Amino acid sequence: MSDTAANTARPSFVGFHRADDLHRALAEEVGSRLSAGVARSGRAGLVVSGGTTPGDFYDVLATRDVPWKNVEITLSDERWTEPTTDRSNEHLARTRLLRGKAAAAHLVPFKTPHETARAAQADVDAAVAAMPRPFDVMLLGMGTDGHTASLIPGSEGLAQALDRQDPALVRAVNPPNVTAMGERMTLTLRAILDARWIAVLIRGEAKLAAYKSALAGHDVLSQPVRAVLHQSDVPVSIYWAE
Repeated sequence: MSDTAANTARPSFVGFHRADDLHRALAEEVGSRLSAGVARSGRAGLVVSGGTTPGDFYDVLATRDVPWKNVEITLSDERWTEPTTDRSNEHLARTRLLRGKAAAAHLVPFKTPHETARAAQADVDAAVAAMPRPFDVMLLGMGTDGHTASLIPGSEGLAQALDRQDPALVRAVNPPNVTAMGERMTLTLRAILDARWIAVLIRGEAKLAAYKSALAGHDVLSQPVRAVLHQSDVPVSIYWAE
């Protein structure tokens, strides 16, 4: 089932009863857009998210016939932790996406040897700036608190990361201590909207309710995903399964 509102600022919504059907449909769309990007300019850029939702989708995407050797992949955000741990988004990307046919793609990681994310900002910003942009596909997730990437409510550095006039492509953020999320590196809103197409992948009734809540309001500091949903510069598609 699908529903696209007439208002260009309203995301399209594509829902599925089965997660397998969602993964196949989204993989077909992403693969087509990446192939078109390579045909257009010789390279394509893909941003992927972390968390518990996208792993099964990456398994499917990795099997698609895409000119992967010409695709550059980076992350929407990263925990400042070693990339060998299960908490690392880089680890997720390497173990679930960069394998099979997709092993030929090039990953631009966020984690560096710097002790803190803040100290690594300039290096990571330069690496992301060197990628093909606008990104052909920006794949985001969304938390039940309304965060996307590591644009997390209450974080130190959130307002700056949401400022589209800020030239930075990445920013270090510190979520509230109560979340126990630790320091992170995130794409800024400016970087997220430097894309040809944004897909937000969510699963379950709780995430669907959070999406509807975000769509109904406009305070981006309380639910930062609203900054992505309430804009008309880049088309946004919500992919949801029960």
